[in-house]
Amino acid sequence: MDRMATNIAGIDLGTAFSALAVLNAIGRPQIVPNADGERLTPSAIYFDQDLIRVGTEALNCRYVNPDRCVRWVKRHIGDTTFRKQIDGMIWTAEALSALILKKLKQDAEAQVGPIRQAVITVPAHFDEIRRRATMDAGAAAGLEVIGIVNEPVAAALFYMASCPVTGKVLVYDLGGGTFDVTILQVDGHDMQIICSNGDQQLGGVDFDLQVFRLMEQAYQQATGTALIASQEDRARYEDEAEDIKKTLSRRQTVKKILYGPGGPVRFELSREEFEHAIAKFVAKTEMLIEVALDEAGLRPDDIGQVLLVGGSSRIPVITQTLQKLFGFTPACAVNVDEAVALGAAVHAGLTVLKQSPDLVPAGIAAGLRDIRYTDVCNHSYGTLCAPVDKKTGKRTIANHIIIRKNTPLPCEQTRTFYTLYDGQSHIEVTITQGEDTDPRYVNKIATYRFELPPGRPAGMPVRVTYSYDLNQRMHCRFEDVQSGKVLEVDLPTDGSCMPQQAKPNGQDRLIQSV
Repeated sequence: MDRMATNIAGIDLGTAFSALAVLNAIGRPQIVPNADGERLTPSAIYFDQDLIRVGTEALNCRYVNPDRCVRWVKRHIGDTTFRKQIDGMIWTAEALSALILKKLKQDAEAQVGPIRQAVITVPAHFDEIRRRATMDAGAAAGLEVIGIVNEPVAAALFYMASCPVTGKVLVYDLGGGTFDVTILQVDGHDMQIICSNGDQQLGGVDFDLQVFRLMEQAYQQATGTALIASQEDRARYEDEAEDIKKTLSRRQTVKKILYGPGGPVRFELSREEFEHAIAKFVAKTEMLIEVALDEAGLRPDDIGQVLLVGGSSRIPVITQTLQKLFGFTPACAVNVDEAVALGAAVHAGLTVLKQSPDLVPAGIAAGLRDIRYTDVCNHSYGTLCAPVDKKTGKRTIANHIIIRKNTPLPCEQTRTFYTLYDGQSHIEVTITQGEDTDPRYVNKIATYRFELPPGRPAGMPVRVTYSYDLNQRMHCRFEDVQSGKVLEVDLPTDGSCMPQQAKPNGQDRLIQSV
């Protein structure tokens, strides 16, 4: 392998499993196995007395002391309230994610040489806070994060480079902990993202939990006692539930013996029973597909191909559901577990080729030369203002959208607002995320105090510019036009600028632009 090509990596930082891929000498992505020879590394961390274990070793150690093992960190990344305290140390989700990334980096470097730059994948529906937190985790692991790419986009890039993909395509990405649906237009090697939707709390982990509960119920009914008597029991049967789920993708029935305090109990679960248990989750993916189609202005019969991504997409009822919805069998032409990491490596190569083409070896450049894609903004972003309600004639607090969801990236939008009253000395500028005009139904990401010159009349213009880059990170600029005073911000991840309550009378807000 050409060691120059390994300086750039694509990383799938997954809820259940993670993987790292690099480009070979001709620009083809390939997975780099970890130190144990595994192509996928469990996203698990175990804090032993003298060292930190990551991956399969961490999963195995948790049978000894489950309280010292951390899993499914990705569901908490960007959450400032999440803390894990072990041996007097407090770990954030970003710090824990950095341990997983560091393991991937070190294991890969032992085989292919230094890994300096990387693109890390995130679910398409991740907001600003989670994207920034993911980049921070990469930096803490010693990586220069040159980009963030949506997981369905990465998978589509790999599909596009591996097999014929054309027309309007839907990517169904059901992983260990998150679900994404993305619709895109593919023409040759040109790919344009149309829209995305998803749920960060929907994935294979939830299916495992349903099987786990069925085992608990069966044991309780048979013996009158609880199956789980300790955290060690829970850890063991969590793995048993995952194994049953996987087996039911190959067989119609699974039989096990449950060993609990009330003695051994025979447990049998059919595929039909399993499908009934997870039906509400499958239905939610259907609903999100319908929302995405509606946003794209499309019908199911407008979609020419459906691409499967994520290990949980192997479950037979998923294929059956999609076949019923679209009228054809979805494509599974690649390894659904590895497609995201492999596509991330392609994205990394494209990023470096655009930013520093002289650093890319000729073979890699030739392999990537014809691939082009356009991504979109996955959320609407706006600010709070105080327009006059046309019905009541009174001022109300409203959300004014500046960048609309599904706007092609990169993009920049500017709106002009006006101060509300004479002598207004400052404004509270709130950055929002969401589709509604009612402030109660949007996320208020952050609020900043913007000082203005004193002693001026009402109606002074304030220009607001939101810029969104290819990594789906946003920069906000607030400019007082008369004085030229500017407030420029990137959204924080540490909660240091918490949103403030909108004042009922609209004081210290802006008048909506006409």
